[in-house]
Order: sequence, then structure tokens, then C-alpha cells
Amino acid sequence: MELTRRDALGALAAAGVAVGTSAAYLATREDGGDGSGGPATDEGENTGTERPAENPIGDHELDVLVAAAEVFYPSDLDGIEPFVTAFVRGRADDRPDHARGVADAVATLDDYARNWHDAGFATLDPEDREAALRGMAVDAADADPTGAEDERVRYYVRDELLFALYASPTGGELVGLENPQGHPGGTTSYQRGPGP
Repeated sequence: MELTRRDALGALAAAGVAVGTSAAYLATREDGGDGSGGPATDEGENTGTERPAENPIGDHELDVLVAAAEVFYPSDLDGIEPFVTAFVRGRADDRPDHARGVADAVATLDDYARNWHDAGFATLDPEDREAALRGMAVDAADADPTGAEDERVRYYVRDELLFALYASPTGGELVGLENPQGHPGGTTSYQRGPGP
């Protein structure tokens, strides 16, 4: 299975980012209009390295989040990097305070990996990434945006990435939630006659 642009849009919409804004945002990324997330220079050209002051998520943070998603997501799922990038950037632009929490949690996870594995989280092999997350007890911690380090990493990294996946159409299909609660099921659901 592959995560697509439609999946990123679905996840952003589920996160409360306006669908029109999300679609426009992703379109500029695909067209190269603002692919880096950085602001334009005075000449109107995007430098690709800068980012707005209110958005603390840059390439390094995205690398760490993609590396974490590769641990949390099913191994046979393709398109993880563009999906995570589109979701995280779209959400960060919509909620800069949340983006700061994500960036802080990413820095905490990266520091932990450097202290225990002598390398940044994104550069670790998958087994060591999993060991770092287990060592932090991210799976056992309560999700709390203002809590201890492991609780913030769970809230802003693990839960954020899993929310994005399972809020997407492809992620929902993985767990049998093609039609979430409250979704009528499409036109065929009301065109069928009564039956079992």
C-alpha cells in the first residue's frame, strides 16, 4: 500500500486544517512553488533553507519524524516520507504553537538517541531507533503535551504520527476504518434495498 497526496489531505482535514488551505498548500509543494517551506527572498525567489520564525520545523525535524514514522508505520507501507512531510508542514503552518511542541519533542528524542546510541535519531538503523523509543518508554508513557520528556515525545511524535496515518484513507483501510464513525458510506449505502 502507498500513502498519497489524498492521504495527506485527509489527515490534515481530520486535524482541523481547512481542506482548501491544505490542497493549496500541497499543490505549491508539488509544483515547486514553495517546496522547502521557506519564505521568499526580496527578489521573490525561495532560498529553500529559511523558514518563518513561527514555524520551527525544518529539514532536520522532518528527518527525525520520518525516521520515527518508519518505526511506527507498517513496514510494507510506501510513500512515508512525502506523506509525513506534507502532513507535518501543513499542520505546522496552521498551528505554530503545536509546531513548537513537535520541534521540542523531536529535539528531546534526538538528544536521547545521541546520549544512548552516540548518533542522531534519524541516522540510527531501524532496530536502534526502535530501541531508543523503547528505552524512553514512549509506548508506556501517558500522552501529555506539558508532561515529562517521554510523555511529550509520545504526544507530539508517536501519537501525532499515528493520528496522521489512521486519519488518512489508506491508514483507515489498514485497520478496517474506510468509513469512519458518522460517515454515511457513500451513495451505495442508501441505494441498497432493505436486507441483512
